[in-house]
Amino acid sequence: MNRMNTQQSNQIRRKPLFNPEGDIEVRNRRLINFNTTNINDFNNMKYQWVSDWYRQAMNNFWIPEEINLNQDKSDYPRLPKAERTAYDKILSFLVYLDSLQSANLPNISQFVTANEVNLCLNIQTFQECIHSQSYSYMLDTICNPTERNEILYQWKTDEHLLRRNEFIGNLYNDFIEHQDKEHFFRVLAANFILEGVYFYSGFMFFYNLGRNGRMPGSVQEIRYINRDENTHLWLFHNILLELKKEEPELFDSAHIDLFADMVREGVDQEIAWGKYVIGNEIEGLNEQMVEDYIRYLGNLRYSSLGLGTLYPGCEEEPENMKWVSAYADANQVKTDFFEARSTAYAKSTAIEDDL
Repeated sequence: MNRMNTQQSNQIRRKPLFNPEGDIEVRNRRLINFNTTNINDFNNMKYQWVSDWYRQAMNNFWIPEEINLNQDKSDYPRLPKAERTAYDKILSFLVYLDSLQSANLPNISQFVTANEVNLCLNIQTFQECIHSQSYSYMLDTICNPTERNEILYQWKTDEHLLRRNEFIGNLYNDFIEHQDKEHFFRVLAANFILEGVYFYSGFMFFYNLGRNGRMPGSVQEIRYINRDENTHLWLFHNILLELKKEEPELFDSAHIDLFADMVREGVDQEIAWGKYVIGNEIEGLNEQMVEDYIRYLGNLRYSSLGLGTLYPGCEEEPENMKWVSAYADANQVKTDFFEARSTAYAKSTAIEDDL
């Protein structure tokens, strides 16, 4: 009997598509296992942060081809060997990540029964497609079709990169095979780690190119992508906090330990990857800078959920990496958007990464 009760309490139900008998009472709404009507009612939202998030994400709309890559086309063949190799491998990794996200987010939204949160997930899915389009545009501009395909599929042929992708990829596959609350928590945590840790060696590398006056078009593409990823990070941060309120058993000491282990694994993977692709041969970056910055990010993500410090001594942004934040601010506009002190909703507005 106890085992049956445990199994029932761990169940997660796929939302119905047509449900005229659904509950329209906003205060009853829940992230999962709610009797939803699936109606997108913009005037009645339980999760008030969604309204601001939705507006920000919509105003972030951009088109990759708006950015001029002419200088990149001439810069790319002249990049030092270490930089060109890193550019290719990092771009292959980013292509994989955004492609994986656009494929997996609909798997998550099938089980999210708060319609306003699903609106956000749908926008994120669209933005991940824009990011994939951006990478394709970059590759189509700077290299021939054969080189393009070799770079695009390096994640299949580079053993280090393939191992790197397996951590998140296997967690996503696990949720498809085991659709319950436990694995739902894990897939949300994996998304949070991907958005908050996994991209950043790549972003760091491109911003360093910008510091060195190289590949300015690619740098600007990445800045817009980074701005989107900050909103995605905020989305999963807020989803996890709401889940913590509604399903507290998923945030007991065992699950917090599990989450800490996942963050550590993500940080270790990102550091090892950064050392592999950046190393000590690229002007302006080295392995120690990569390690210090990624540990700082791991702390930032973990502590943002009220869980304390994961890496003692790494609470502050390294002084020699503050230029990363400056580049990540896509239009040099600072906001405290989620503290409701944003001055305007405009295409130039950027969410500051303080998670």
